[in-house]
Amino acid sequence: MSRSNSLVMTAGFAEFPKDTSLHEVYRMIGCVMIVDKETETIHDISFTFVMELSNQFLANLLRGVSLRNGLDEVRKRLKESIKVPGVGAIQYAIQQAYDRYCELK
Repeated sequence: MSRSNSLVMTAGFAEFPKDTSLHEVYRMIGCVMIVDKETETIHDISFTFVMELSNQFLANLLRGVSLRNGLDEVRKRLKESIKVPGVGAIQYAIQQAYDRYCELK
């Protein structure tokens, strides 16, 4: 299988918690994840986040993570490195994208 044929793109979305500034301004967060089916790793990932720096930080944190055993490593990295309002929405959007990836396997 060629490299481009082994890549799949999925997306997930989540609502930010009500009564937060993120919800008032953006309401939702989206996660687009490109997964290499051969290696079962995150090839690239992007978020519809407030600031580009946040998106870059998350992408750098999660790019290359194995999904072979589910989202445990993703959750661990988020817990260790992300302390922002709405982190639950970020996790849920990733979960939704992952679930869609599992449907393609």
